Amino acid sequence: MKAINAIFIKQSKDMLRNISVLAMFVVFPLVALALESLIYLPADTPGMPGGAFVPMMVAMFLGLGLMMSVASIISEDRENNSLRFLIIAGVKPMSYLLGIGGVVFVAGIITSGAFGLIGNIRGSHWIPFMATMLSAALASIFLGAIVGLLSKNVQAATGLSMPIGMALGLLPMAAGFNDTVARFAEFIFTQQVSLIISDPAASVARPLTIIWANVAVLAIVFAVVYAKRGK
Repeated sequence: MKAINAIFIKQSKDMLRNISVLAMFVVFPLVALALESLIYLPADTPGMPGGAFVPMMVAMFLGLGLMMSVASIISEDRENNSLRFLIIAGVKPMSYLLGIGGVVFVAGIITSGAFGLIGNIRGSHWIPFMATMLSAALASIFLGAIVGLLSKNVQAATGLSMPIGMALGLLPMAAGFNDTVARFAEFIFTQQVSLIISDPAASVARPLTIIWANVAVLAIVFAVVYAKRGK
């Protein structure tokens, strides 16, 4: 517990000084707000129903912004040899990730709430929406951690994060135009969040099941990669 608290406090201070990481939690909801305010799409627009910009930006935030933030933080620790010191000190994989991911998760709660307000999520729909968003945020944190561990430095992490994040962010939109893509995207956490924010009244049972399956798989992969990097 002491290791988690120490990493959490250190990373909180580092994150407040890192404008590029902080921007990831602000830019996407602001873009969503601007698009929803400035561009009107009739509800019957083919492939782009009214209010489509918020689900699009939510997918981009979870698939690219949040994931890239975690990858940058961890790859920077690798580049500065901070991670090597923590491994030698006996810090466990989950302790390290809880410290780093906890900071990102708290910031993600604020951004998720902003998306909910912009997407006009109200009343009884609020809790299911936030549960879906934060579950997907966990999947994104694990994915970002894996990318960070596989990258030797921040530049490499950015190069690896970009195509993965763009694919995850654009999959939900592409699924609306292509049935084959839709069948594949159904098992991806960004698609499930997009579906819920597009239809807040829909049941979250299946989306949460799929998202938590993503979380479980990514958590296992993270533990394996962390153990190998430790060696």
